[in-house]
Parts: sequence; structure tokens; C-alpha cells
Amino acid sequence: MKIRVLFFPHLVDLTGRSEEERFVEGGATIGDLLEELYREHPDLKKWDDRLLTALDCEYANREQPLREGAELALFPPVQGG
Repeated sequence: MKIRVLFFPHLVDLTGRSEEERFVEGGATIGDLLEELYREHPDLKKWDDRLLTALDCEYANREQPLREGAELALFPPVQGG
């Protein structure tokens, strides 16, 4: 399956890009894709305990299955004032 991954501020610096397309096996979860990204971008793993994920514009947990054409957004915690 083809998945579009978006990286937001700070994570762009770690990956060197703001987005990329990834191919994953059917039945893969957000957590599975994160582990693959951590192997390719080891510094990204340092954000693991704070990393927020959204699948198709809705917050999602790591057990959420991915689907063909999905968009996964990864971003650091949001701060406001």
C-alpha cells in the first residue's frame, strides 16, 4: 500500500524532508511504519515518547491500521498560549 507521510517542524530537520511516500504491507499499523522510519532516521526515535500522529487529519494511536492512499502526519507536541 502507498502511504503519504508528512513531517512537521523539528521533524523536518531530522528527516531532511517535509513529506515522502512509503510503501507498506497490507495490515501494517502506524506503529509498524514508525519503526521503519526510526530505522531510516535514527534521530526521529528520540521523539518517540512525545510524537503525535494523525491519520487522514484525525489523531490516531499506533495500533491504528493503515490503508491505501492514507496520509499520516507526524508532529511534535503542540504548544499554545
